[in-house]
Amino acid sequence: MKNPYQTLGLKKSASVAEIKKTYRRLAKKLHPDRNPGDRKIATRFKQISAAYSILGDKKQRAKFDRGEIDASGAAARPFAGAGFGGGGGGFGSFEEVFRGFKPGQRRGKFRMQGGGDDIFAELFGLGRGRGGHRGPRRGQDILYSVSIPFLDAARGSQQKLRLETGKTLKVRIPAGVRDGQQIRLSGQGQKGAAGGRPGDALVEVRIQPHPFFERQGDDIHIAVPITLDEAVLGAKISIPTLGKPVSVTVPKGSSSGRKLRLKGKGIKRGKATGDQIVSLRIVLPKKGDRELEDFLGTWRRSHAYEVRKDLKGR
Repeated sequence: MKNPYQTLGLKKSASVAEIKKTYRRLAKKLHPDRNPGDRKIATRFKQISAAYSILGDKKQRAKFDRGEIDASGAAARPFAGAGFGGGGGGFGSFEEVFRGFKPGQRRGKFRMQGGGDDIFAELFGLGRGRGGHRGPRRGQDILYSVSIPFLDAARGSQQKLRLETGKTLKVRIPAGVRDGQQIRLSGQGQKGAAGGRPGDALVEVRIQPHPFFERQGDDIHIAVPITLDEAVLGAKISIPTLGKPVSVTVPKGSSSGRKLRLKGKGIKRGKATGDQIVSLRIVLPKKGDRELEDFLGTWRRSHAYEVRKDLKGR
């Protein structure tokens, strides 16, 4: 199997963030849902998923870098091809190789974890089963990505997901899920080996932007246009929320940028619920209004006031 660094096109010095970013980019590009029927790309997707299962796990990556596991995640075979017993540059008998080792003692890059049988099995990838084969191994996790509307993420929903196997599942998206959050589907990954349990499917949620709602933490922000007369005289206006529209009072003399808080109208996650923040924005008529211009021209002469004092001298 190819070196996982080469599979992802990374250097051995790559940071955790670089590994994650590269994998996400490749996973989106090579996902089977985007390339239906293309076996080569499906194989490539499996390869990058297997590589990430090692490099994306701090402990597994360290083991690989030390040569303790190979690119498939199995225990490495450091003495493969070398004979035991006399001659040919072999290592001699098992007893000769490990004579004098104590549990936990380091000799080169190997550590004795227990008796001779344990280290023998670890170094040569042998299990305790009949015939000396490896024991059960868990299947690889597979990363999927779903793109969902903003309101479906805020309110919670069900989304259909097509697995590599062709199986279709309904995935429950919890209310308040965040962009990039992963949902684990137990046992829906690759099959295990030698009777090992299957891996999991990791579903990464991507949230589509909304035309006027914006999420900040658990609060929902929205900019709401108001007319000049509503700003000056005050008014009752209807504002959309994650649920039904609500009636809101615009106070007299409201300037652009004034914020109104609607308690409990934000994202609900468990027992906690955010608020909705309404930013008022005064919008003038698209066409000029002669009567309004004449009025304000007269009004300005006797009611001028300073609004940019704080900007002077800076």
